[in-house]
This record gives sequence, C-alpha cells and structure tokens, in this order.
Amino acid sequence: MSQKRNCSLNVVVIGGGAAGFFAAIVCAESHPHTSVTLLEASRQPLSKVRISGGGRCNVTHACFDPALLVQHYPRGSKALRGAFSRFQARDTVAWFEARGVRLKTEADGRMFPVTDDSATIVNCLLRAAQEHRVNLWAGAAVKAVVQQARQFQVQVKSGEVFEAERVLLATGSSPGGYAIARSLGHSIEPPVPSLFTFNIADPRLQELAGVSVPSASLRLQVEKTRWLQTGPLLITHWGLSGPAVLKLSAWGARELHDHHYQAELVINWIPPYNPETLRRDLLKVKSQLPQRTVTANCPVPIPRRLWERLTAYVGVKAGDRWAELSNKTLNALIQELTRGQYRVNGKGIFKEEFVTCGGVRLQDVDFKTMESRICPGLYLAGEILDIDGVTGGFNFQSAWTTGWLAGQAMGNR
Repeated sequence: MSQKRNCSLNVVVIGGGAAGFFAAIVCAESHPHTSVTLLEASRQPLSKVRISGGGRCNVTHACFDPALLVQHYPRGSKALRGAFSRFQARDTVAWFEARGVRLKTEADGRMFPVTDDSATIVNCLLRAAQEHRVNLWAGAAVKAVVQQARQFQVQVKSGEVFEAERVLLATGSSPGGYAIARSLGHSIEPPVPSLFTFNIADPRLQELAGVSVPSASLRLQVEKTRWLQTGPLLITHWGLSGPAVLKLSAWGARELHDHHYQAELVINWIPPYNPETLRRDLLKVKSQLPQRTVTANCPVPIPRRLWERLTAYVGVKAGDRWAELSNKTLNALIQELTRGQYRVNGKGIFKEEFVTCGGVRLQDVDFKTMESRICPGLYLAGEILDIDGVTGGFNFQSAWTTGWLAGQAMGNR
C-alpha cells in the first residue's frame, strides 16, 4: 500500500466539461503512474458538449495555422499563440480520428462529427476516460480547495475530501469556480456575456422574422469604439442574429456591457456594393426599365420581403415606376441599402452556446503548462480563464488545447 502511494501521483480535476474531461484523459493516458479523479457538480458530465451546435457538437474549426487561428479570439489570442503551436485544430481532428471519430468540414469551416450527433463526441470521451481509469464522480460539487505544504485538500459538498498533489480547475464560468480561484490567490476579470443577439425595435425589421441575407457588412459603434464584421445576418422577432452579429457581440462584449447594451449599428445589406456603385446600377435600371414598378423589380441580391420593406420605408408606393423615382428617394434608398442606421437597445441570447468574457487573469498562468504562477500545483483550463472565441468551434478548440497542455504537465514530477 505504501509503495503504491510512493509511485503514484494524485491528480484531481474539478469540472467535467470539455476542458476538464480532455485534461483528465490526457493526464491518465500520458502518465500511467497518476491517479486521476474527475469531479463534476452535475449528474450529467459534458452537458455543454451534448447541446452544442444544435445537438451536433461543433468540435473545432478548420483553421490549421496557429497565427490565423488566434485571430478568432477577442480575448486570449496572445496567450494562445504558443499554446496552439503545441496543440491546435489539426491535432484535435487527429485525436478524435485515432479513437474512431471522423470529423467533417462544412462550407463555413465549422467541423462536426460525420454522424451529426454530439453523442458521438460524448461517448468517445466517456470511453477514453474509462479506458484510462479516470475516476469519474458525477454529482460531486466542490465547495473548497485548501493547499497545505504543496498538498491540496478538495472538499466536496456531500462531505468527501480528496487529497492531491495537483489540482486542475476547469469549472467554466461558474461563480463557484471563480470563488475557488480567488481563495487560492487569483484575480478575476469580471465575467460578462459574450456571443449574444441584438435587440432592435425598428419598423424596418418588423414582420420580417426569418428573413436572412448570406452576407451583410456591419459596423457596431459604442461611443468612439468601432468594430466591423461581414457575414450571414438573420432578422428575428426581437432584432438581429446570425454569425455576423454574434461575432460583433464577442468583440464588443465588455464595452457593450459597460454601456448597458446601447449602441449604433450600421448595415450594408449588399456588400460589396458601396453608395457609388449602387447608384450607378440603380440609375441604369431606371434608364433601361423605366416603366417597371420599383417594388416588384428588385435589381440587387436581397430577399424580396426586405426590398419591399426598405423601398416602402423611403416612400416608394406599390405602383410607383422606376421612371418616377426622384433623386431624393433614390438617395434615401441607397442610404438604407448600404448605410442603414439602427439602434441596438439590449441583448438577447444565443441558445446554442453560453459564453462569457472574463475569468482568471491570463498573466497569472504559465501557458506552456497551464500551471498557476500564483499557486504551484494548481492548473487552469477552459472557460474559467479570460479567454473566449467567436462562434464556429473556437471556444471548444481553446478548451481542447488548454486541457491537453494541462493534462500533459500535471503528471510530470
């Protein structure tokens, strides 16, 4: 018994999400002398993995150059640059394929299991954990972690106490995880929502819920700070959603929160048109098709319902012909199509993911190993860190990467 203790290293992972599970598996697989215990507060581990991507699990993104990959992280890009040189999206694909799970790439770069079923990913992780004898405790909520002489005591609310030489905090954005990190000396950047939709009450968008454009150019402004994004845009019952909006919400998350989600949004519905090129094409239509009605003859690539709404908004009536279009109305239409101004007056949610910006300050962590610079023997991975990516598989990739680095390092003596 004593010999077993001498040759074994006890590791406790707190948090059974993507980062915690991956770290536990990597540690147990890479360091057979370790005894790895994984504590998950809920009864069902990997719950976020199960629901992500509409139940398909957006595992990662087909971006295999670390220098390009880091550009998708509003917070954490600098810290992740070196980390991605050691474990990036290509390594994630290889890891799952080595365990019988093939991934496919969709047109927008998102990668999913070929089964289109998140259970494929969940079951793969559960099998790997079982194969490498990770001790999984579900329903084990941790209330405190105490360090004494490089030994940790992990206290569970139900009364159990686990002792370990190494502890990984992978508790996501939970207040309990932040409280434990603080108790061990860490500073927390205040967490605020990221990846959300925009509430916009505007007559131009009313009754258009479900209308989408494949590519719109958006400019978001909060006081003097601006962010630009181009991508698919979806009109909803409450305002706007779609990848372009979600990306803007991520980049502007902190400033939007500080200004109570009040902002100005300028939309070009038809990039790469600009006011000058659009004017030229509309004048050509006016000259060549003067007797056609404006409402029924849309010369630009936007949905018919949106065209009808915007032309009506600038004063075009149902029977008005192109020949009758005044310069004033033409200018107003060009403005609406290429530089329409909308007021953001709140945020919605993005039901498939809940991501926060904020968490443990990155300067407190050594990104070669994910070990705390404040508390030796403590490691951190996943969303408990002040790292967040835009939508598209990037948040999972930072979880796999930081989990892998922690798992490799925790088993080293």
